[in-house]
Amino acid sequence: MKRDAFLAIADPTRREIINMIAFHSLNVNTVASHFKVSRTAIYKHLKILSQCGLVQINQQGRERICEAKLEKLQDVSDWIEPYQKVWATRLDSLDNYLHRLQSQNEKIPEQVKKKKPVKRT
Repeated sequence: MKRDAFLAIADPTRREIINMIAFHSLNVNTVASHFKVSRTAIYKHLKILSQCGLVQINQQGRERICEAKLEKLQDVSDWIEPYQKVWATRLDSLDNYLHRLQSQNEKIPEQVKKKKPVKRT
């Protein structure tokens, strides 16, 4: 069964596995030793990552080596890009608004700023 990268990154354990092997390959036992779940659970996560095309597991002697294949994450990046532009624009607008408020606040006399609010009962 072919799965997509979105399924792979949907789970925090799988994201952590990807982070672990992104820069250097590790054997399955080393990967499993970093988690407080069973090896069987880690094997299931690795199987999903493999089906998603993000991990390749190679047999080297008695060891199974996990190697990251991160090209499929480009699909996620492509999907996020339009939203990233929208949010960057919105955050820039918020930043400008906050700067305007701050500059207006600096123009208010210090006596007015320190004035305590009236307590109503």
